[in-house]
Amino acid sequence: MDQPGTNTLQAETQSTPQRRLDSWKEIAAWLNRDVTTVQRWEKREGMPVHRHAHQKRGSVYALTTELDSWLASRKHTTEEIAEESTVDSSPPHGPAEPAENSPSRHRWFLFTVVVLALVAAFAWLGWHRFAAPPPPQKIRSLAVLPLRNFSGDPSQDYLADGMTEALIDRLAGIRDLHVTSHTSVMRFANLQLSVPEIARALHVDAVVEGSVIRDGNRIRVSAQLIRGSTDQHFWSETYDREFRDVLALESDLASSIAEKVEVTVTGAEHRRIAQVRPVAPEVYESYLKGLFALHSGNTPSDIERSIGYFNDATTRDSTFAPAFLGKAEAYSVLGTVFVGAPPAQTRPSIVSSARQALVLDPDSARAHVLLANVLQEQWQWTDAADEYRHALELNPNDADAHAGFALWLVCQGRTAEAVAAIREARALDPVGISGVSVAWILFLSRRFDDAARELHSILAAQPDSPWGLWYLGFVLNAKQQPQEAIAPLEKAASLTHRNPAVLAILIRAYAHHGRRAEALRLLAEMQQRSRTGYVPAGTFVNAYLGLGDNEQAFVWLDRAAAEQSNIVQFLKVHPYFDPLRSDHRFADLERRVGLDQHP
Repeated sequence: MDQPGTNTLQAETQSTPQRRLDSWKEIAAWLNRDVTTVQRWEKREGMPVHRHAHQKRGSVYALTTELDSWLASRKHTTEEIAEESTVDSSPPHGPAEPAENSPSRHRWFLFTVVVLALVAAFAWLGWHRFAAPPPPQKIRSLAVLPLRNFSGDPSQDYLADGMTEALIDRLAGIRDLHVTSHTSVMRFANLQLSVPEIARALHVDAVVEGSVIRDGNRIRVSAQLIRGSTDQHFWSETYDREFRDVLALESDLASSIAEKVEVTVTGAEHRRIAQVRPVAPEVYESYLKGLFALHSGNTPSDIERSIGYFNDATTRDSTFAPAFLGKAEAYSVLGTVFVGAPPAQTRPSIVSSARQALVLDPDSARAHVLLANVLQEQWQWTDAADEYRHALELNPNDADAHAGFALWLVCQGRTAEAVAAIREARALDPVGISGVSVAWILFLSRRFDDAARELHSILAAQPDSPWGLWYLGFVLNAKQQPQEAIAPLEKAASLTHRNPAVLAILIRAYAHHGRRAEALRLLAEMQQRSRTGYVPAGTFVNAYLGLGDNEQAFVWLDRAAAEQSNIVQFLKVHPYFDPLRSDHRFADLERRVGLDQHP
């Protein structure tokens, strides 16, 4: 259906035959400019271009009388003329040039002299060096920047965020194309950086920019592909659909991008990209709102709210795999150390949701990774490795799968392989896989100096990173530098509302620096908190190891094993366990956990 005002425009067009231009190509030809230039005019200077909505893709059109009138009133600057003339040397169709003695005529004369001088210089240097510019670099990596909400309604932000993730997910299934994770690109949502700067930061060849407009039961998505090294726009398209057809819209958009970047897409990959199934608008709305709540914050209330939305989606449609995957992701975040839900509350939900997602979508690499993470924490080592490998077979470019497998490898004592795997993960996603993850693998591999360098580099850019400060405390304690560890750990404690996991490592720093009374006060604080809420048993293991009380450390290791606390998976390699390794009780615990075998 046409937009408002279309009938008037059609009448005008009919009164002046053949004066309607029905594509960017025709508009550019009329003005004797290339498509990129006229699209820039329309965006920056309000050149009159109209949009016509169809069931599938939106199209543009313009009236030549309006274009000529606009062009006559347009005021050229010397910079604009120079910029446009390097692309288009012939004058545009439309009104006559200014009079001979006008300022514009003089500018054209001066510009022509400059151009001729440059041409002469190039000829003198050797025309053959400039005759054949190299072909554009083939695109092998891509980032989908956060789609912008152009609806004029901030409450619709969830829609742009969710569609960004959906598009990334579809494109990530192409083996020959590396697609940056949603976590990484969201960090550029509000940064005023140029496309080349973003491309360099993400190590990608091209980016996708776009916008989303929701108007009642219709949705319009505009997107463009931009080459990262040159800022060249080499494809753009607008898609206009009923909201109930939003998955078909996402499929068409992903297919067009894959076609334009000219990567090899296998039959199975094409089927996955093009896969469309009907979904009720209210189901998809709940799913997208769940994603937005999950991405908006890491507080327990944010995550619980996201789980509520995902549950609503799965209740309404028990065959919608993305909602089960979102629920598994949310419970995974809920169980992280700085959020702090107990494993008994989170892990069964992660496993059941991930398995259900795989029943509905066996090719979901992300579901395999989430399942592998829990299986590893529950010491099901063989099954966890199988899930990581399956994820990597489905998507060799999945940075999270490489990072998860790196952790599996280091737990087995295969430290060299683990370091190689985590570096591969960061190469694939240099923003999403932070130096903190690399530093933790290096710490467990006893490469303390390398780990410290990673963490100091992170904290130079992000001085308030709780993870960076906490892990630096681990490393400095291991380097026998407890005094240096105290300041970053105290800061981490403040930033995390005195999280017990941080306090336990601060106890070690205090005790080893001779401030035992302060260490004991922190221990009492942890004990008091454990009476009113959940405190992981692993935190008391670290606290008593730091105090040198090995007997109490063994007591709490037994409790940690009973609840399968995260710390237990690191028995084989964690430096802090060294004082216990000669005790037969420690060897027995390694056997119970399945880590008594050589790698």
